[in-house]
Amino acid sequence: MAACVDKWHPTHAGRLTGAIYRYLPDGATDRAVAAAAAAPASASGGDDDDVWDELRAEAEADGDAEPLLRKYYADLVLSRPSLEAALAAHLSANVCVPGALPQDALRDLLAAALAARPESGPAARADLPAARDRDGCGRMVHCFLYYKGFLALQAHRAAHGLWCEGPSAPAFLLQSRASEVFGVDIHPGARIGSGILFDHATGIVIGETAVVGNDVSILHGVTLGGTGKESGDRHPKVGDGVLIGAGASVLGNVRVGAGAKIGAGAVVLRDVPEGTTAVGNPAKAVGKKAAPQRRPEEQPGVTMEQGWSAYVI
Repeated sequence: MAACVDKWHPTHAGRLTGAIYRYLPDGATDRAVAAAAAAPASASGGDDDDVWDELRAEAEADGDAEPLLRKYYADLVLSRPSLEAALAAHLSANVCVPGALPQDALRDLLAAALAARPESGPAARADLPAARDRDGCGRMVHCFLYYKGFLALQAHRAAHGLWCEGPSAPAFLLQSRASEVFGVDIHPGARIGSGILFDHATGIVIGETAVVGNDVSILHGVTLGGTGKESGDRHPKVGDGVLIGAGASVLGNVRVGAGAKIGAGAVVLRDVPEGTTAVGNPAKAVGKKAAPQRRPEEQPGVTMEQGWSAYVI
């Protein structure tokens, strides 16, 4: 497949093209324009954006250490005025279709979608250190450039922004292309918190009415789906700090309480109480209920502690 050509220029920063305006209602367009215009001033090296500053410093260090990477890092990170702009550029390079879905137009669509939901930027800034710290990535710039779980999640945040503002067609477009490119299928309507890790990511499926809390880690092959028997609110609700093992399926409008662990390959059809480990098909609770974890950093979704006594996820 031919390479996509990005026509971005520094003077384009913060500008939403007229072609994108029609995708958003009037009020949303005004908010998106204001947010996009403000992003470069607040995120291009200011003291209040430590994640972006660290990511840029890492990109500069990698470029200095390996000349082959200098242009790549410059194009995708160092020439961009903010994390949001860099995300829009990087995602558009991945999901564009030469001759049918140009990268520059897609980049502007992504920028508008992220700007329309102000929480998308802080969420991405929480997702990056989560990927670095829990997955042994080492550097946030490597998570940003090379981790498809992180990229799939950010593509969903953009699709969700479009979905919430009304235009379902471009939201489904982003979902479809992200699914094809990253192997992660998340309905644009799903609500996902911040500090999320999709570990390995391949085969993750999340349905329309699913809700995922903060500081959750989900391994590859996980399904948060419906049972096929219901309509309306029909997908799982996952609390903060939950860890879901590889290949697990959580089906129906069931609740997984904060700090719970779901074992690899488990099939969850009923509620899982807070602090409980559930394993098997159908899933059942094992061991004693864990004591409430008052600090987020102690939750299984953050510690990635996958063992329970003799049983290991």
